Amino acid sequence: MTKKLLFVTTILLVVAFVAVAADVSGKWTYEAPGRGGNPGRPTTITLKADGMKLTGSVPGGGGRGGGGGGTPPADIEITNGKVDGNNISFEVKRTMGGNEVVTKYEGTLDGDSLKLKITRPGQDGTPMTTEATAKRAAS
Repeated sequence: MTKKLLFVTTILLVVAFVAVAADVSGKWTYEAPGRGGNPGRPTTITLKADGMKLTGSVPGGGGRGGGGGGTPPADIEITNGKVDGNNISFEVKRTMGGNEVVTKYEGTLDGDSLKLKITRPGQDGTPMTTEATAKRAAS
């Protein structure tokens, strides 16, 4: 009897854990704030969850196109991606002016919305945080 109860309890816990895990895989679009009060620009990130590991990419050039009619910058792979229930986090490393700049993303999944807190170093080195709500892209 005790072995059966333990087995059933284990199965229920596994099912509950799987049901609670975030389904964050896919493309997510949000409006990145514009500089100096200018209008924002749409940014699409791609995420793939595999258990507690999160991989994916963000647009190169901070979500901007290549400008000047040239080829847009290549996407940048995310690093240190994690999924914990409905919470996600990851980092993006870019090289700017010979320096490595790390942007940290933290988010909470709520259905087809992903509330993001994006932290990057400001020009004086002080962290700047912006918040955005990404929506799951149709495809």
